[in-house]
Amino acid sequence: MESSGEVGKVNISGATYELVKNKYKCNHRGKISAKGKGEIDMYFVETA
Repeated sequence: MESSGEVGKVNISGATYELVKNKYKCNHRGKISAKGKGEIDMYFVETA
């Protein structure tokens, strides 16, 4: 997951998104290949 992130952005998995989706606005970035996990949904958390 760390290698698929971008500088200055918070990158979270679909599992984490499910925990925070009612508190933070997030942008789905599609399915990303994660080492040892296959393709998983990834999100960027919007920051102010």
